[in-house]
This record gives sequence, C-alpha cells and structure tokens, in this order.
Amino acid sequence: MAKDTRLQKMLAECGIASRRKAEEMIAAGRVAVNGVRAQIGDKVDVKKDKVTVDGQRVQTVDEKMYIMVHKPRGYLTSMSDDRGRKCVSELVEELPVRLFPIGRLDKDSEGLLLMTDDGDFANLIAHPSTHVPKVYRVTVRPGVTEEQLTRLAVGVEIDGRMTAPASVRVLEQQPGRVVLEFVLHEGRNRQIRNMCEAVGLEVARLKRTAIGAVKLGMLPQGRFRDLTPDEVRRLRAAAQKRKRAEHTARGGKTKCCKSYQWRKKQKKPPCWQKQRAHPITAVCL
Repeated sequence: MAKDTRLQKMLAECGIASRRKAEEMIAAGRVAVNGVRAQIGDKVDVKKDKVTVDGQRVQTVDEKMYIMVHKPRGYLTSMSDDRGRKCVSELVEELPVRLFPIGRLDKDSEGLLLMTDDGDFANLIAHPSTHVPKVYRVTVRPGVTEEQLTRLAVGVEIDGRMTAPASVRVLEQQPGRVVLEFVLHEGRNRQIRNMCEAVGLEVARLKRTAIGAVKLGMLPQGRFRDLTPDEVRRLRAAAQKRKRAEHTARGGKTKCCKSYQWRKKQKKPPCWQKQRAHPITAVCL
C-alpha cells in the first residue's frame, strides 16, 4: 500500500468495504483520521495515521492474507446481513484481520470460496476479462440427454445473452439423478442453475471444487486454510495471462510490445557501420 493513499482506497484494501461503499461511509461521518472527521478525497499515511470506522481502529498489515473456505449451504457470501442470516464472515471471525470474499457462491450452493484482504488481487481474480476457470460438481434431476449436454456446453440464452462455451461431462448416473462436472470461464449470477433450468433440468446440489489450480480437496465444511504461496502465485499468473490474451484478441498491444517497437526504431546502426556493410553503395552515392 502506498505511503499517501486515498482514504477510500485504503479502506477497500483493508477489506472494510468496496471503494463506493467506503465513500458512503466517509460522507456519513463514520470515518475519522487521527480523531478528525474524514472527508472524501483525504489521503492517509498508513504507517502513521490512525484511521477509525465507527470508533474502531482499522488495522493495516503489510503481509496480505489469502485463504480458502469450504462454504456450507445456507450461508450468504457476504460480510453482514440486515436480516440476520448467516454469512461467511462468521466462519473466519477468529482471524485478526478483516477478509472479504472473491466472487460469490449463492446461499444454496457450497464449496470453495476464496477470501483475502488484498483488494488488487481480488479484483484481478474476479474481473470478467480474466476468465479463471471454475469447476463445479452439480447433481441434477431427473436424468440428462446428449442433447441437453450439448446445449449446456455450446451455450444457452439467459436474460437475452448466450452463455460462453463450457465443459460439461457426466461423473455419475443413477436412476432419477445425474452428477455433472461443469467447468466455467465466466461467472454470472446463479449461472449454472439458470443454465440447467433453460434445458429442463433441476439442480439438487451444487458444489464448487476448484478455482484455477486451487482445489478444495478434503477441507471440511465450515473450515478454512491459508493458500500456499505457490497457489497464490499460480492464481495470479493464470489471471494475468488470460487478461493479456483477452487484450490481444481485441487488437490491443501491450506496453511491452510498444516499448520493444520503440527501441527497435531507435536502435539504428551508425553511418560508419552502414558504409562498412555496403562499401560499394556508399562509394557510388
């Protein structure tokens, strides 16, 4: 985090709220810097300034935290709820820092959920342009046909837009129920449930088992663990690679390419090298 950071950005990076919500909190007078009511646009030195929200000091840490949570069904992917429903924040309340979820799983779904206090990392992984693959184990009723599998894989129309191509295969098949594996590269709200409904299937259970190279494994429901440095590195690398590929596919050029092209134009050989390379031409001219 930079030494002089805008207050709303600092609150977002510490996991207090999104930048927009942080601005609302500042405007409402809930935020103070060194005991003085803050204003939108204020900058803070995170090493020296004391920032409080509703009288509680905001803890800033240099070392960011990255964890996976096995979200059970019945929990909202939210830090709080006005109606008193259970939230994933309750599963990690023992931690000394405030974490926020990356993306979401709906209340009736379960499985792998990433949480962090690194706002930049969360934005990178969750941004639509990165298309980090997510794997789901989905139990549907009653049965499934080849035509339905093809439609799910090719894409179905939801709210006037086609879903992106997906990988869908049968894992288990029993009378009255089928277990499917979905691999998605996009993340619309309740996407798998809506896709299944569009082809006449009912979702009985939905569990996310992997995000990129990070797998849920045998982590018990309601528990969490730290991501390893390698898992964080691989997630970041996969997201950045896909983001660059998306940019290139749209006809964009990276700064690296531009820099290389500029240097290439500037590095012209001196005149004496040209004369040595083409002595006859030089004499004739």
